[in-house]
Amino acid sequence: MEHETAVRKNLDLHAEWMRYTFEHPEVLDRIPEGAQLIILPTDDPELAAENTKTLLAAKQLGTPLVVVHMASPKLPTPQVEILA
Repeated sequence: MEHETAVRKNLDLHAEWMRYTFEHPEVLDRIPEGAQLIILPTDDPELAAENTKTLLAAKQLGTPLVVVHMASPKLPTPQVEILA
């Protein structure tokens, strides 16, 4: 997977995670201070493999980790109506 593609997809996942935490702020109380958040998409095996590499590297460093399993956000398909 190209680095740029992985970054874009991870930004989309992060935005969806942030939306979730705004709706469920109590989940943040369970995250240890200084922990690294790793999101493993349940519907994108290629990105999950890339993020697992990050997970394993952080684990070797002894970094506190929080792993979130979630589906990739589905971008809405807007219906555009042009009135002339």
